[in-house]
Amino acid sequence: MLKPFTNPLFRASFLATLLFSANSDAGKDDFTKKIELASLYQNADGIAKRATYQGNVVILQGSLKVSAEELEIDASKGEGNEIFIATGNPARYSQQQEDGSIVTAKADKIEYHRQTRSLSLEGNAEIKQNSSSVQGKSITFNMELEQIIAQGSDQESGRVITTFQPVTKPKEPATDQQDEQP
Repeated sequence: MLKPFTNPLFRASFLATLLFSANSDAGKDDFTKKIELASLYQNADGIAKRATYQGNVVILQGSLKVSAEELEIDASKGEGNEIFIATGNPARYSQQQEDGSIVTAKADKIEYHRQTRSLSLEGNAEIKQNSSSVQGKSITFNMELEQIIAQGSDQESGRVITTFQPVTKPKEPATDQQDEQP
């Protein structure tokens, strides 16, 4: 009989839950929901505290979704210091926030560092919320402090592109000009 914490497959699946338990501001209700991790292949090493999921990897927890071709989990530095690396063409992240807005991110590589609660996007990086976005070669998003640091690409202008959409005000009802005449 396998004991749950000595079974490497259980350990690797348990480590995947840590990815979603650290972000305190985004979709808090999501962290009370079950986690589903699907892939075509899984390899877990309980001694090295590493796991790899390959082939159409999809992770769901409430409104949170990560999709990638490969997900690596490195828990070798101990609980609370895990690093999750999702790669794809591109790897994608999305989650509904407490205010109802959706945050999406995509990049060739997405790293989540649990200790610093930061998301690092590398290669063709983009993060969006509502109709605003930031694009660049790399983007680091500190979830706890809500800070973004972006670096431009080596191509074309090599610049970071930030887009802010104007807030539309509701149209005021037309006033009847005849009422204002004496």
